[in-house]
Amino acid sequence: MAENVETSFDSERVRARINTSQPHTARIWNYWLGGKDNYDSDRTVGDQIRQIHPGIGEYARADRQFLGRAVEHLVRERGVRQFLDIGTGLPTADNTHEVAQRIAPESRIVYVDNDPTVLVHARALLDSTPEGRTDYLDADLRDVDTILEHAAKTLDLTQPVALVLLGVVIFIEDDDEALGLVRRLMHRLPAGSYLVLSHTITSPDMPDVDAAVAFWNEHGTPRLTQRTPEHVARFFEGTALLPPGVVSCSRWLPGSATGDADVAMFGGVGHKA
Repeated sequence: MAENVETSFDSERVRARINTSQPHTARIWNYWLGGKDNYDSDRTVGDQIRQIHPGIGEYARADRQFLGRAVEHLVRERGVRQFLDIGTGLPTADNTHEVAQRIAPESRIVYVDNDPTVLVHARALLDSTPEGRTDYLDADLRDVDTILEHAAKTLDLTQPVALVLLGVVIFIEDDDEALGLVRRLMHRLPAGSYLVLSHTITSPDMPDVDAAVAFWNEHGTPRLTQRTPEHVARFFEGTALLPPGVVSCSRWLPGSATGDADVAMFGGVGHKA
């Protein structure tokens, strides 16, 4: 695969933004997935959270598998060839562009993240087929206008786009703001587009999850916000949910809710008519 990443940054300036003594969500997630882009502070807190909630690593894997299944379904069955992946996290196996371009090499993907650790690795780890293209933007989810202006350099925003928001709106504490950001993004995308979203939930059946999130919010950054499955479903208002709807990421299989045991990470895929 030929590298075709559109990034430009001052690597020393970006590295200076990385605080290795402060545990960070993206790096802890990377640690739980078996990656190497993490530090002692991340591994220490990651292990402490795993002691509180031993199944937490399964959430990371379930979320990643949900991404792969959703992207594969959209490319293979729905003809999607464009993806806007905001809050992409540290590159790992089967990133959005890898899944999409294996099926349709001409697929185009724009990644967006404001984590300096992710940005440092973007040039080396995000590549593209010669027929397709990948791009990377250092921006915050709240920068809707900046994101779409930049994305338009790679994506044709008059044609359907799959907006991917995996585990990112959990960092927006205010409910109205979080819902508003998702709606603004979807409103600017054309008919035929899709929303792929996952979110950590709170549930009476999973009290240890609440304890793990509380521990994280005390020791890590950025803070996480849990929402009920019903509230997560609100992000899809204005779209038609693909079966099986908003379910545990471990159970999201196109047309079916079967799968592994529930995890406290719920996701869904909605279609904008």
